[in-house]
Amino acid sequence: TGRFIISEEREVHVKSNTKNAKGSGTIRKRSDGRWEARYTTGIDSKTGKQIQKSVYGKTQKEVRQKLTEVTAEIDSGTYLEQTKDTVGEWLDIWMAEYNVHLKPRTAESYRCQIENHLRPELGKYKLEDLRPHIVQHFCNGLLRGGLAPKTVKTIHGVLHKALEQAVTLGYIRTNPSTGCILPRVTRRPLAPLDDETIKRFLAAIQGHRFETIYLVDLFTGLRKGEVMGLTWSSVDFGKGTLLIDKQLQRVPGRKGSDRYTLTSTKSGKVRKITPAPYVMQLLRRQKSRQAEWRLRAGPAWEDQDLVFTNELGGYLIPETVYKDFKKLVAAIGSPETRLHDLRHSYAVAAIKSGDDIKTVQENLGHASAVFTLDVYGHVTDEMRSESAQRMESFIEKLL
Repeated sequence: TGRFIISEEREVHVKSNTKNAKGSGTIRKRSDGRWEARYTTGIDSKTGKQIQKSVYGKTQKEVRQKLTEVTAEIDSGTYLEQTKDTVGEWLDIWMAEYNVHLKPRTAESYRCQIENHLRPELGKYKLEDLRPHIVQHFCNGLLRGGLAPKTVKTIHGVLHKALEQAVTLGYIRTNPSTGCILPRVTRRPLAPLDDETIKRFLAAIQGHRFETIYLVDLFTGLRKGEVMGLTWSSVDFGKGTLLIDKQLQRVPGRKGSDRYTLTSTKSGKVRKITPAPYVMQLLRRQKSRQAEWRLRAGPAWEDQDLVFTNELGGYLIPETVYKDFKKLVAAIGSPETRLHDLRHSYAVAAIKSGDDIKTVQENLGHASAVFTLDVYGHVTDEMRSESAQRMESFIEKLL
């Protein structure tokens, strides 16, 4: 089987042709074909016997490398004993103890990725046995199974975060998902409404119960949850500003028991915007309309400070607002338009109107102007081309 022993003086005593391994321990080939390296981590204070651990591998070279790493850590005093938990067990611990800060929707998304993909395929592996090629094979399988590249990247991201926490705690030495090569994600082409479509849309929503919501969304670029979660305490009619500091988000529950709550914005940051005076007029009308509802409702009124409510003061269900929107855009011959495209339409209109990228970035709540420019770069390219043509016309007149 080829066993060798390395003494305290690092002198090698070889009983066969097995090559030397740099480190303190023994290497042998097991009856099941795997290679095992045993090493000593210290002395048991109760029994006085050596505490021995093992690392395993498919080849002698692999085990020798592991043994070298472990013994180097023992010599330097940085050795940490690895956990015996499986990936599935660690994911349960990670979700319960290290993700209490997550927004409800994000936490639910993590749980879905774990239960639908990670646990069935990787849950049985011990954390210490999970290898990069196993994670790579898993991701490739997701792609071959028909999942979109963006979805594969999302699932891998959840696994990577969980394993990174295990590394931080010393349960595993390295994160086996770090070197994974992921499929390239192509951004969905933007589909802002052109001027003619916007005119048809404005005509279609006249008198609709959600008309004001759609108008505010179109002319501010707020995210759906931000519009639905706008409160009167965040509206300053005197200064003509809106404080965007929260969003309405669904808290998943058992079937039929979902609820909604106000949480921080997507980025977690607060921003103040100054919308067009027309938007502030819309909000004044909404406040008057809501005052009439409050009088009619009497004691049944739910005072939640929300700008957009039902006639009893309760929150509106975002899915209902979206379904009505889809019916309206289908009626004007634009069935592929999403509610989020109103946000894109605002951004394009703002840039074309002359707003600088920094202002647009702050209004949209993007992390950086670089990201905004990356997303809407095609708009500024068109503007530069139009600018060149205007200059060309000017030159022709002079010449």
